Amino acid sequence: MMTAHSNAARNAGAAADVAPRPVLRSVCVFCGSAPGHDPVFMEAARATGALLVSRGIGLVYGGGHIGMMGAVADSVLAAGGRVTGVIPEHLMRPEVAHLGLSELVVVDSMHQRKRLMADRSDAFLVLPGGYGTLDETFEMVTWQQLRIQAKPLAAVNVAGYFDLLARWIEHSVSSGFIHRSQSGLLMVEPTVERALDRLQASLPAPGLAQEQAGRD
Repeated sequence: MMTAHSNAARNAGAAADVAPRPVLRSVCVFCGSAPGHDPVFMEAARATGALLVSRGIGLVYGGGHIGMMGAVADSVLAAGGRVTGVIPEHLMRPEVAHLGLSELVVVDSMHQRKRLMADRSDAFLVLPGGYGTLDETFEMVTWQQLRIQAKPLAAVNVAGYFDLLARWIEHSVSSGFIHRSQSGLLMVEPTVERALDRLQASLPAPGLAQEQAGRD
């Protein structure tokens, strides 16, 4: 006969087995060191910074003070948030590096920069940018594909900027170079709000994140 005590013990054990839901506490933002021609790009960068602070999320980024990178960082700082910049030594020039951050970490190489930004963040948010932005983005996508890391990535499709990229991913799937099951490793969302919501919902369990991080 099952008693109230045994029921309580079983319920307590079941509750203990439920892992706590991970919380998005820091986001690495990849974006351009140029402002872009359309003012909407800089507006999106500033709005991203303000939204991160409103949600209690810290910013990790490439440490620059120019273009969209600088706009995101300045917006977070102006709202009282925390910003960690990671920059290679060869870019530590006054016209490039942001010297007013909460923390600025100087590393030896671009690879170390990406590795440290990944280590310091829970997820990745991609805003419009050029070669460097896509290099950082697709290295993280590849790390996820190879199970080196499990942290999610989402691109904000500001003014349709990533339309062609989304079409290229679909083209690569139909051409047999990307498996259909992996076509969503880079999520593309129309707004920063939607992108952050998707990142929060896609966070891996803490144990999985640690296990995959140890494979690097």
